[in-house]
Amino acid sequence: MHFAYPPRKSSNPPPFRPRTSALPTIRGRRLKAIVLTGLVFLTLLWLFQRGGRSRHAPPAYHKPSGNPPVVIVTVFNEGKYGKGYLDMVKENRLKYAEKHGYGTFFVKSSDYDLRGAPVSWAILPAARHAMTKFPDASYIWYLDQNAFIMNPLLKIEEHVMKPSRLEELMIKDHPVVPPDSIIKTFSHLKGHDVDFVLTQDKDGLSSSSFVMKNGEWAKFFIETWFDPIYRSYNFQKAEQHALEHIVQWHPTILAKLALVPQRILNSYSKEKGGQEYKEGDLAVRLYACGEAGEDTCETESQRFAQWKAAYQDS
Repeated sequence: MHFAYPPRKSSNPPPFRPRTSALPTIRGRRLKAIVLTGLVFLTLLWLFQRGGRSRHAPPAYHKPSGNPPVVIVTVFNEGKYGKGYLDMVKENRLKYAEKHGYGTFFVKSSDYDLRGAPVSWAILPAARHAMTKFPDASYIWYLDQNAFIMNPLLKIEEHVMKPSRLEELMIKDHPVVPPDSIIKTFSHLKGHDVDFVLTQDKDGLSSSSFVMKNGEWAKFFIETWFDPIYRSYNFQKAEQHALEHIVQWHPTILAKLALVPQRILNSYSKEKGGQEYKEGDLAVRLYACGEAGEDTCETESQRFAQWKAAYQDS
């Protein structure tokens, strides 16, 4: 059986006609969808990163305006001293503060829960409390309840804390704990780098009168010094020995510390403990005064009652 041959292709093909397939349209839509998805993804990524940066950005710390320039902090042990004596101490601070436009912050040692630690530790939460109550104060001056301000003409921000004044006063390359501690105050420290100023007596660092520059470093320092682990160490001199410990073991604290001559900030009523008070000194601490007997703080304070007359003359 024979089959017919297929018809020959025409030598004159029909003219070109565009394809009617929907494939290019589908591809175009997919491309648009991919581009839009990518744009949405990149937008979300940018927003996420921007939000992450804002969450992790360093906080804007408050810079004290200097009003008041200084706050004087004193902690009272009302169970140890009579009301008349404590009222005199308060009057001493108030007169000095009024003259220079300073603030005062008086609290009782019983105001703070020290978890069984000696009451002398109360000076630290009191100083931190003062920073919170006076956020715009430039300086915090802690002064012991057994001390009196004697020279109303001297201002803390000029007599002690002015950078150029600190340059003159700082005791550099000196054992932190006398007489022969291997840890010494920095020899290259500049006045504008100092945030914490205190003195030494014959035994070591003295925490009965010190000045701090109000700010974030001071908060860190107080919280470090008041750490429960140090309060649990049962140091012989409580917070004073704790201070000597952290200063020697924490360079970040030593790097902000300046020792000044004792009579600049913390003269003693007796030469036995350190440099003895001389007329013109800023303050005097009643050294080793007792609660009873002939050498009480009330009795010892009468030797320095001239501070009242100093305010009348100034």
